[in-house]
Amino acid sequence: MAFDSLADRLQEAFKKLRGKGKLTENDIKEAMREVRLALLEADVNFKVVKTFVKNVSEKATGAEVLESLTPGQQVVKIVNEELTALMGGSEAKLSFDSSITAFMLVGLQGAGKTTMAGKLALHLRKRNRKPLLVAADIYRPAAIKQLQIVGKQIDIPVFAMGDKVSPVDIAKASMEYARKEGCDVVLIDTAGRLHIDETLMDELKGIKTAVRPMETLLVVDAMTGQDAVNVAQSFDDALNLTGVILTKLDGDTRGGAALSIREVTGKPIKFSGVGEKMSDLEVFHPERMASRILGMGDVLTLIEQAQSSIDEKEARELGSKMMSKEFNYEDYLKAFEQMQKLGPLNKIMEMLPGMNSKEMKGVNLEEGEKEMLKTKSIIQSMTQKERRNPKLLEHASRKKRIAKGAGVTIQDVNKVIKGFDNMKKMMKQMGGMQKGGKKGLFGKLPF
Repeated sequence: MAFDSLADRLQEAFKKLRGKGKLTENDIKEAMREVRLALLEADVNFKVVKTFVKNVSEKATGAEVLESLTPGQQVVKIVNEELTALMGGSEAKLSFDSSITAFMLVGLQGAGKTTMAGKLALHLRKRNRKPLLVAADIYRPAAIKQLQIVGKQIDIPVFAMGDKVSPVDIAKASMEYARKEGCDVVLIDTAGRLHIDETLMDELKGIKTAVRPMETLLVVDAMTGQDAVNVAQSFDDALNLTGVILTKLDGDTRGGAALSIREVTGKPIKFSGVGEKMSDLEVFHPERMASRILGMGDVLTLIEQAQSSIDEKEARELGSKMMSKEFNYEDYLKAFEQMQKLGPLNKIMEMLPGMNSKEMKGVNLEEGEKEMLKTKSIIQSMTQKERRNPKLLEHASRKKRIAKGAGVTIQDVNKVIKGFDNMKKMMKQMGGMQKGGKKGLFGKLPF
């Protein structure tokens, strides 16, 4: 995650506070010094850091905190609230027109506008919108072709008029085309430059005047740190932005942009790009991001991801089978496939409370991913009869054939069989607990 280093530093500072039964003003002063250094190292704007530390210090040195039975937790609560407020307080939703809505995506060259246009279009289609992508970047070589490839990849139409027509005329014509084709959202992928210049801004102002977009969204690379804030300010001065989309928030970045942009520009972060896949786009929730930074996890986002990527009916059926004697290797394979739909293990783990990067340093998640793939290939090397009747795998000759088919050793096959048997026993015990009226691990789920 972008905030790994910041999260480690903050959590370490608060661990010292939690270990004390009573806090003094000096304890809080020392903790705030650590917080200040952590934020500055994360490339957060120094004015933002100064205001943030002042606000937290004032609230943390109040009598209700110092005299509390859990003063350390109270300070963390204050920091959580202030971090949330710093990033905007709550989700900033997109605005839509009653007929056709135009969104303008602006930014410097290399920020990832074209890919982000596709990600946003896919996000909107999942929410029952009919988006149209518009190729209005006529300067960058192959920009139009790139958007067409993106559109084909996600099966969303792309409007283009080549590179000899002005971007303003392309934008105007795209609105008429959308009306004829029944599209209700037009996403205009505008040209960028290597740096901000008057020509770029004049062109963007022309497009904005022509189509009157409901949203003018700045796409900015989170890895540029403090420069991202300066870029946001310049674009906002010229175009009056309605929001910001941060790309590469999953990369090796310190996260300063996410913590500074709202405070400096007053414009909300609406989305964040968290991976290379077209589906790797998250609605930006300040309160959830603050929780992740403080090691409290982000279970709500994990649940939303599960709901959008896993078939509910299939999950219910699988859950019921896992609790019964009928559970077999076909179900075991489905369970792995369902888990893989949630995304890479490292992304899942960072959303679980307490799973910060420091605690995960000794865990080889890459190895875990490999083991999952190996298990899948072993199960796929079984015959349908073997997958449905696990007892058949007691024969050594079958294990030998499966190992050869999967390109693994017999020991690897035995390991999968042992893992399956252990899971079956555990699920059986949970099923028994539920029948006895006790709540097991799945007590809150519908099976």
